[in-house]
Amino acid sequence: MQAPVYEQMRPTSFDEVVGQAHLVGEGGILSSLIKKKRPLSFLLWGPPGCGKTTIARLYANAFSIPFFTISGAEGQVAEAKKIIKEIESSPLIYPHAILFVDEIHRINKAGQDLFLPFVEKGTITLIAATTENPSFVVNNALLSRMQVFEMKELTMNDLQAVVSRFLQKNGTIEVTKDAREFLIANAGGDARYLLTTLESLSLYYSGLITVEQVEKVSQRRSASYDKKGEGHYNLISTLHKAVRSSDPDAALYWFARMVQAGEDIRFIARRIIRMASEDVGLADPQALEITMQAAATYERLGSPEGELALAQAVVYLALAPKSNAVYTAYKKAQKYAEKFAHENPPKHALNAPTKLMKNLSYGKGYEYDHDSEHGCSGLSYFPENFEDTPKFYVPKQRGFERELEKRLDFFQKIRLNKKEQ
Repeated sequence: MQAPVYEQMRPTSFDEVVGQAHLVGEGGILSSLIKKKRPLSFLLWGPPGCGKTTIARLYANAFSIPFFTISGAEGQVAEAKKIIKEIESSPLIYPHAILFVDEIHRINKAGQDLFLPFVEKGTITLIAATTENPSFVVNNALLSRMQVFEMKELTMNDLQAVVSRFLQKNGTIEVTKDAREFLIANAGGDARYLLTTLESLSLYYSGLITVEQVEKVSQRRSASYDKKGEGHYNLISTLHKAVRSSDPDAALYWFARMVQAGEDIRFIARRIIRMASEDVGLADPQALEITMQAAATYERLGSPEGELALAQAVVYLALAPKSNAVYTAYKKAQKYAEKFAHENPPKHALNAPTKLMKNLSYGKGYEYDHDSEHGCSGLSYFPENFEDTPKFYVPKQRGFERELEKRLDFFQKIRLNKKEQ
């Protein structure tokens, strides 16, 4: 059976590896290890199709060490045990060997314990690959015994080089400029997907390939997104930061990315409501109301009609005046509440429904604020033991909070005068 085109065109030396010069180029980390003749266990972390398996194989070839490979996706723990047993029982044949575990994140952390003693003894050099953040998916004990190398997503120029190499070796097709750009954009940084699509084109067609032909052959790729992993948090965090930075276009892009990836729209709606309180706050009191209405609209209409209401809320938040004054004030108040958790309210704040409570001065000195000239008596409602009155809320000079600062100053003067009486 003929090997897939990706296997046929796999680079035969580090010089042919595209887009990972920081690892395998002149002065790259792995190149330096090879020059020092020191095989090292490491983990390659990067997006699909960026060359993880290729680099692992070239690394083994550079040391002329036997190379075994398993796939975590197939749950091959039993196969890994068999390979390690063979290596350990044949020291003359395998004085050393490299075991490559692709998609190690598919093996649960308990299963990953299998590799620990053999890495420590030097029976194997372990090379693992993952598309997920190793901090979340790899056993900490194993991770501490491996170097982690982050691989870069292939750029447009890198993928251009992949296409050129294929066309040069294949010789049966040529690709128009527009079709090439479409191919590369559709690949999403994945060289394996790109080569597979090119192979399909060469099987179906000959001569000059157009965009229309590429569209017929290539299937739309699903977004690179893990709804439970790092991608889930990275994208929602970037959406939040784009709103905070008053960039409606970027915010809409990340919102659309999450929707297209199949994210739970209600999760996005909850985060948008949070943005209204955390980043807009009282600089625009309408922001919270608008986001709540957008979420309610989505509940009424569902997808795709209701998504537009949330997009409207995203744009409104991005262009609204920003203030985290309430957010900051609440954080300060939380720390105070934790530090002074046993302080009692002032006596004038306590109701006195019984004679005993009146005799204990409950309610003594209370003034009904509505009876005062400005609707504010000036009494303090902090614990009586507080020598200094803490100040949590400091309005920003933005939007509606400019008006709130005037009100705050007015009432603080009344409280100050009351205190001096």
